[in-house]
Amino acid sequence: MAQYTSVRPDLHLHYVQACQKSSQPENPFVAHVLQEADKNDEIRCTKGITLKIAGNNHPVPVQRVTDDDLGVLASVLRHAAFVKGLDLAYNVLTDAGAKTVATFLQENSSLQYLNLMFNDVGTSGAELIAGALHRNRSLVHMRMTGNKIGNQGGMFFASMLQSNSTLQKLDLGDCDLGLKCLIAIATALTQNKSLRAINLNRPLLYSQEEETTVHIAKMLKGNSSLVELHLSKHEMKNFGVERLCEALYENSSLRYLDLSCNKITSDGVKFLGELLKRNQSLVILDLNANRIEDAGATYLSEALSVHNRTLQALSVVSCSISGKGLTALSNAIKANMILSYIYIWGNTFDEDACMSFSELIQMGRLNPNCTDVAPYEVDGQAQLAELSHGLQREYYWAPRHRVVADSAANASLGLVAVSEYL
Repeated sequence: MAQYTSVRPDLHLHYVQACQKSSQPENPFVAHVLQEADKNDEIRCTKGITLKIAGNNHPVPVQRVTDDDLGVLASVLRHAAFVKGLDLAYNVLTDAGAKTVATFLQENSSLQYLNLMFNDVGTSGAELIAGALHRNRSLVHMRMTGNKIGNQGGMFFASMLQSNSTLQKLDLGDCDLGLKCLIAIATALTQNKSLRAINLNRPLLYSQEEETTVHIAKMLKGNSSLVELHLSKHEMKNFGVERLCEALYENSSLRYLDLSCNKITSDGVKFLGELLKRNQSLVILDLNANRIEDAGATYLSEALSVHNRTLQALSVVSCSISGKGLTALSNAIKANMILSYIYIWGNTFDEDACMSFSELIQMGRLNPNCTDVAPYEVDGQAQLAELSHGLQREYYWAPRHRVVADSAANASLGLVAVSEYL
């Protein structure tokens, strides 16, 4: 593979010239990022760089990127093969900006990661971007999170998945997807062999029949490439969980299943417990914010204590579990040396539960970076405090001045790595 030359790319100079040529005022934030990029030694190696032009989380407010700003930036980056990633999250890009993005994706053959999270792209913008991805052969990770593309916008991405064979990770969480496009996406994934991770969190569903879960389960029976699946806030009940579990008996590729913030009770977790007794592929199970209670925790602990030796991470944050269920889970960790990550905050801790988890941490069985509680004592009694650790604690944003290690706050990224540009 050819090395990029040692000649400095002068992105900032080209940006200034492009602004003058188009009579567009410079965006000082964009100019600053490009100046810093020019100093980056990684530009001269084959790895390339990611330009982080996200509009949020700065000590001083920045001038967010507009559609006009993006037009100039795209002209500068069009032939900058060393730019492998572009983070434009939390800016003010609209469908006009999406047209620029689409043209850029059609002309650029080096960009591998594009983050448009929480801009103002709508249905027509989604059509343009998805249309460009029909032909693009370089992008491996796309984040559309929080752009209200709606059901019709989701249909355009479903159509794209039928022909695109390069994209490995697609995030359509919080995009107001509807029933029809979720079914279309599930149908497309029965044929797509390249996508390894998809986020379908928080669609707008008005039916109580769980049709989308049924179609996703049917897809999982035949899909052998999907590794990571996010189905948070799907209004999923025990019926839906049962359908998923039936499908996963026939699936040996899925490693990360996110069922957080649904309506799963202990009866639904019973199906998951039975699945875990036989499943040999799941590495991460996220059940945050489901009412699984002590009975559900007991079903999980029984499966993990004796049968399962592949699951490495379990999250049961805010699951209405009391001391009995938490103690059962701590006993599962003692018996199962593979289960190394557990997140339990938001439940009801009694003295026995506090003691059990304190002992696991103090004995070294549970690494402090692999759980969201830390032990301390008050009047000789064990207590637990919350830590900012989790599977995807920084999904929406990451603190600029890091206090918690990335591996502790976002443990899932290390456990199930889909691509370099996660």
